[in-house]
Amino acid sequence: MPIRFAFAASFVALGACTTAPTHAPMPGHEMHMMETAPPAPAQAGGALLGSPGTAIGTVTAVQGPKGVLIRIDVSAGSLTPGWHGLHLHAVGDCSDLGAYKKSGGHQGMTEGGHGLLNPAGPEEGDLPNIWVAEGGSAKYEAYSSLFELAPALDADGLALIIHEAADDHVTQPIGGAGARVACAVIEEGGS
Repeated sequence: MPIRFAFAASFVALGACTTAPTHAPMPGHEMHMMETAPPAPAQAGGALLGSPGTAIGTVTAVQGPKGVLIRIDVSAGSLTPGWHGLHLHAVGDCSDLGAYKKSGGHQGMTEGGHGLLNPAGPEEGDLPNIWVAEGGSAKYEAYSSLFELAPALDADGLALIIHEAADDHVTQPIGGAGARVACAVIEEGGS
């Protein structure tokens, strides 16, 4: 008796596999979504200038589905080792070499709103600190959901500023990060 049961179960399983229906799209109903690739993400970037105004690295920003991926590459010997504050500034102007005040205030600046740890913040331009290695180089990648690239690249542009000290992410207006030591104008299609 057990042998007949095993044989019958195998026959039923085999029959179920061979009678599965196949589906083919009806003529004129092709799946067009599979034929087109998603649009390429918007990209922007530029050269990172140090205090004397010489190029010390690059900045790249790529729009993602819910934020912007920012990548920074700083050449050896360019910055002092340790943590440095990093912010997006509302004006894409680094022409006052070494001071970098023409880049204006932070992107999306609000009174009392600076800081990733601030209950009244953060501002659109707030970013995590960047770590500079003993040899003065740095590599950085962070994702910010605080802003979108296209609106930030408005008529007066966008800049990325590196400060001389770390940002504590609470103190107003710049987290105690100190002077501006590097600047990059972020432009569409750059880097």
